[in-house]
Amino acid sequence: MVSNPTLTHEASRGRDDAVVTGLVTRARNGERQAWDMLVERYAPLIWSICRRHRLEAADAEDAAQNVWLKLVDHLDNIRDPAALPGWLATTTRRECGRTLRTARRPRDAGHALAAGVIPDNHDQAAEQDLLAAERHAALREAFGQLPPGCQQLLALLIEDPALSYAEISARLGVPVGSIGPSRRRCLDKLRRHPAVSALINADS
Repeated sequence: MVSNPTLTHEASRGRDDAVVTGLVTRARNGERQAWDMLVERYAPLIWSICRRHRLEAADAEDAAQNVWLKLVDHLDNIRDPAALPGWLATTTRRECGRTLRTARRPRDAGHALAAGVIPDNHDQAAEQDLLAAERHAALREAFGQLPPGCQQLLALLIEDPALSYAEISARLGVPVGSIGPSRRRCLDKLRRHPAVSALINADS
């Protein structure tokens, strides 16, 4: 039986919404671990928006910190916890805009141009940010369920600067010739994870 990509994607999104709702509820009750998981889950979304606004590292850090502080203040007022990614995206864009407006040091023309273009592409940027966060969450979930050997191998393969197969072989204590086939098997397992599979089907 062939699965319906739309239904599979909607089921995955439903599971993700349930996870976010659970985390928000637990964070409201003062559970520190739930708060930490929310930060880990959505920090990439916030940083991607800060990068789009061309904020310098210190400004981006301040903007992100302000977003999390605002979330602490408004956590009890979020009526639909599953809408949290959208709330974070909107709040981050506002913080980035405020930072750019109030910054005292001069910005170059490229920064000003980027800031001016963003409002015109507000909806498209929001969709891209949410999609990036969704993909990051799916990959993190799938990666966490891989066997330890696959996690170690894939982590070494994406190191920057890149490692040679000989270096990876020495670190893992495996033959160089086994790295390629092992890499393919690990990536196949990653793609077969329901969360990642749903995203692949949706993109197709």
